[in-house]
Amino acid sequence: MTPAPLAARLSIPSGPLFFPVTAYGPDGSLDLDAYRAHVRRGVEAGAAAVFACCGTGEFHALTPEEFRTCVQAAVEETAGRVPVVAGAGYGTALAVRYARLAEAAGADGLLAMPPYLVVAGQEGLLRHYREVAAATALPVIVYQRDNAVFTPETVVELARTDGIIGFKDGLGDLDLMQRVISAVRTETSGDFLYFNGLPTAEQTQLAYRAIGVPLYSSAVFCFAPEVALAFHTALNSGDDTTARRLLDGFYRPFVELRAQGRGYAVSLVKAGVRLRGLDVGEVRPPLHEPTEDHVKQLAQLIERGYALLEEGK
Repeated sequence: MTPAPLAARLSIPSGPLFFPVTAYGPDGSLDLDAYRAHVRRGVEAGAAAVFACCGTGEFHALTPEEFRTCVQAAVEETAGRVPVVAGAGYGTALAVRYARLAEAAGADGLLAMPPYLVVAGQEGLLRHYREVAAATALPVIVYQRDNAVFTPETVVELARTDGIIGFKDGLGDLDLMQRVISAVRTETSGDFLYFNGLPTAEQTQLAYRAIGVPLYSSAVFCFAPEVALAFHTALNSGDDTTARRLLDGFYRPFVELRAQGRGYAVSLVKAGVRLRGLDVGEVRPPLHEPTEDHVKQLAQLIERGYALLEEGK
């Protein structure tokens, strides 16, 4: 049986969207065995999709060859059970290259990240993402953050572009997002997916859900899948009591810890995976590892998160 298109598979996810870390060995090279185990465990834990080699997966630190190897490994480990979406970024020529590498590796879609370095106008951004979308048959989700910020009018044009199926927000401007959603709803005829892409998106998902953004990234799923799944279930079932208990007791303290160091949105997550028994190595430069004290605090937070699950039974 042919799987449903990516948009249909993501529209009502059965579990959190999983953004695996990329595993490295002691010498800094890829550790594919650990990476495969990480992806496999995530799918078995209930992930609805695997977003391979994206922000949490250190897309910025991978060579094109490593990128293709990791995407292919993720595709093989999921074995069609859930879709695999791969990152693509940098300037237009390189983004197109990564898009084609992802397609060759068997990915089901692309998360198109901001262009490298430059701050472009709306016309240039639109052309960039249209060229990426035209380069392969893979459906594209455009990621708004940093130097790629869009007006509602530009998002309407993105939504009208063949191959672009969704919009992920890592900016956090809810007023802008509400205007984007309204403009796309009134000026286009097709369905369009929206994602909350802020770091530790659970912290803001109650607000995003209220304006019509049902999908979100879950980096916590990398190291505490049961906590992330419990939050996802509570959110989708309207159990705001459980959602708020997890927000107050786990997610808010985790966000506050994450704010203690630059790059902790990745390196702290990777430390969490190691704390749970899978050695995925350290982050590559220019990111750096969390301090020993911060790792101890993370271990205590993870214990607290699982204790909260027991309290809710």
